[in-house]
Amino acid sequence: MKCGTVTIIGRPNAGKSSLINALLKTRALIVSPKPQTTRNAVRCIYNDDEAQIIFTDTPGLYRPDSRDKLGIFLNDSILEAVEDSDCILWLVDAAAGKLQPDDYEVARILPKKIPVILAANKSDKYDPSRALKLYGGLHKFADEVAVSAKTKRGIDALISAVKALIPEGEMIYDPEILMDSTEKFMASEIIREKILMLLRDEVPHCVAVVIDEYKSPDEYPGRKKLYIRATLVTETEGQKKILIGSKGEMIKRIGELSRKSVEEVTGFETYIDLWVKAVPNWRRNPMALKRLGYS
Repeated sequence: MKCGTVTIIGRPNAGKSSLINALLKTRALIVSPKPQTTRNAVRCIYNDDEAQIIFTDTPGLYRPDSRDKLGIFLNDSILEAVEDSDCILWLVDAAAGKLQPDDYEVARILPKKIPVILAANKSDKYDPSRALKLYGGLHKFADEVAVSAKTKRGIDALISAVKALIPEGEMIYDPEILMDSTEKFMASEIIREKILMLLRDEVPHCVAVVIDEYKSPDEYPGRKKLYIRATLVTETEGQKKILIGSKGEMIKRIGELSRKSVEEVTGFETYIDLWVKAVPNWRRNPMALKRLGYS
C-alpha cells in the first residue's frame, strides 16, 4: 500500500480545483472562471486498491503587493502545503504560449528535495507538447503528463505517476472520507461559489463568508431542517448594496442557489439566513483577516 500527500500548485485559474474534482470523480471543490476562487489549502482524498493519495488544492500563486494582506496569507498557505508534501504537482495551461511573471514565482518556490510532476491541463483542446517544453526548462521534473480536467483525459497516467513517487504506508483517512474539511466550511464555500457565479468584476473578491450558526439534524436530533446563518463580509457600502440587490433580489438568489447545493451535499432540507456587513478594507487589515479565519 502507498500513502502520500500531493500539493497541487499553479497560477490563478489553472484549473486545480477542477482537476481534483476529476480525480475524485465528484464535485468536491468549488470552481469558477474567476481567478483566486480557492482561498484555503483544502485536502481531498483519493483511494483505490493500491494507494491513498491526499491531494491538497491551493490558491493560485501570484506576487501580491505589501498592502494585500489576504494575498500574502494565501501565498504563505501555499508554501506551508508545499513543505508538507511527499510530491508536488505543478498544473499549467496547455494553451500557454509564453512564460508569465507568476510562472517564475511558482518555479521559485519549488523545493529541490521533493519530486515535482509537471502537468499540462486542457490537453483536450490544445497540443500539450508546447507547454511541457516551455515549462520543462524551469525545473528538473520527476515526470511530465498531459491531462484534461474537463474530459478526464490523462487522469490514469497522472495517478500512476503520483503512485511511483509517494512512499509506502498505511491509510491515514477512512476510505469513505473525501475531504478533510467540516460541513460548516463546505457550506461557506458553496455560498461563496454562488457569489462568484452571480456577480461580476471585483465585488466577489471583496467578499468573505462567515458561518455564524450551523445547526444540523445530526447534532440536534429534534430539528428537521439544517439551519445556516451566514454573514457576507464586504469592503464598502456600495458593494453591500450590490450584494443585497434591488428589493433584496440578489441576496435572495444567492440564498436559493446555495440552499439547493447544500441540500445536495448534506441530504438535509436546508434553511439559509444571509446577512451582509461592510468591513472597510478587510483584505488589508491583519486583525480583520484573523477574525475572518485567514490567519
